[in-house]
Amino acid sequence: MIATNGFMEPAETIITALGGPSAVARAAGVHRTRVSMWKAPRERGGTNGLIPYRHVPRLLEFAKERGVELEPGDFIPPADDAA
Repeated sequence: MIATNGFMEPAETIITALGGPSAVARAAGVHRTRVSMWKAPRERGGTNGLIPYRHVPRLLEFAKERGVELEPGDFIPPADDAA
């Protein structure tokens, strides 16, 4: 499991761990700007830090190929501590 930094998570940490937007885009088969939008707020057309589910299996495989410890649970956004 990877540690998150709290900013547009979990996308920010996962994308960084996997080598950045270009590497993740190649692995996921999407344009680099699409990956960058995973780290953008919804107000700017992003996904608020969420990685679309359809890409999770391939990114888990890509992480394994690169020797990055990544688990399915890492794709779940952190709990809101406001409670």
